[in-house]
Amino acid sequence: MLHRLLLGLLAMASLTLAGCVHSPQQLSPQPVLNTQLAAVGRGQPVVVRVVDGRPSPVLGTRGGMYPETSTITVAGAQLLPQLQTQAEAAVRLLGFTPTANAYNAPQLTLTLSELKYQSPKEGLYVTEATISATFRVDAQNGGRRYNGRYGASMDQRFGMAPNQQTNTKLVTEVLSDALSRVFKDPTIGQVLGQ
Repeated sequence: MLHRLLLGLLAMASLTLAGCVHSPQQLSPQPVLNTQLAAVGRGQPVVVRVVDGRPSPVLGTRGGMYPETSTITVAGAQLLPQLQTQAEAAVRLLGFTPTANAYNAPQLTLTLSELKYQSPKEGLYVTEATISATFRVDAQNGGRRYNGRYGASMDQRFGMAPNQQTNTKLVTEVLSDALSRVFKDPTIGQVLGQ
């Protein structure tokens, strides 16, 4: 009888601790351009570069009792190829031909300058998070240059701590939104097309 009681208490204690301790998550978001773009180019070549300008691959933590053990990371090596594909697709939709290298061609550099995941510091359970992404764009064509910053964010509430799949989906949505805002700016197409 005492043995069963002890087992029951241990099971309850482990369930309670499971709600307080979160393991780290390595996310693999797949951002996509989700907007229509007007073609302003005539097939001119444009050199497209994508850069990870974040100081760290760590977005933040999922909170809980031990936030230092619940980091959320997105590796640049996994994210950059996806962003490169989407940036090149956007340049095509704008009517240009993306190229790796062309002498004297206009250049577009897309830099992921920030990707954050913030959850409340207090409390044992993660009930909400703010996810944000910021891109910086440098477009240059001959003597003309254009720089811009574009961001998106989302406040999300949870009934229980989000798993890796949920967080991947949320980060993907925010990145996709920020990426779409970049290429909806008509100035970028104007500078590249001059």
